[in-house]
Amino acid sequence: MKLAEALIERADLTTRIDVMQSRLCNNARVQDGEKPSEDPIKLLLELDSMTAQLEELIRRINLTNSSTMVGDTTITGLIAHRDCLSKKVTIIRNFLNSASQLWQRASRTEIIVKSSVSVDELQKTVDALSKELRETDTKIQAANWTTDLI
Repeated sequence: MKLAEALIERADLTTRIDVMQSRLCNNARVQDGEKPSEDPIKLLLELDSMTAQLEELIRRINLTNSSTMVGDTTITGLIAHRDCLSKKVTIIRNFLNSASQLWQRASRTEIIVKSSVSVDELQKTVDALSKELRETDTKIQAANWTTDLI
């Protein structure tokens, strides 16, 4: 199994476990003399099985990510770099949105409000960081489809 396939399976298991919570809650109580639409004991056993599968899959994914080299770093290193770049790009974009807003004065006596940074220069920085983010994500995706799961 390729790492990318394991990641898809992990997402599917996570979704199924989330749905199981609703199914269990829907069958937690019934009116006296009635039966639940699904057997809660069987649901709990199914939950145990799914969480055990998920735990094993996460363990194998993490082991694969931490031991697979992509260039001079591991997939784990690339993921950490991507996550931090993504956060940084989001914050700087939000800052740029605030810095680029034009302020309209109704009269000459109102206070002049100007941007505290060079929007042009900061936009170039965000563009470069966004490009690096895309390239890093592409490396991760390529590694996911070419790496066998440990």
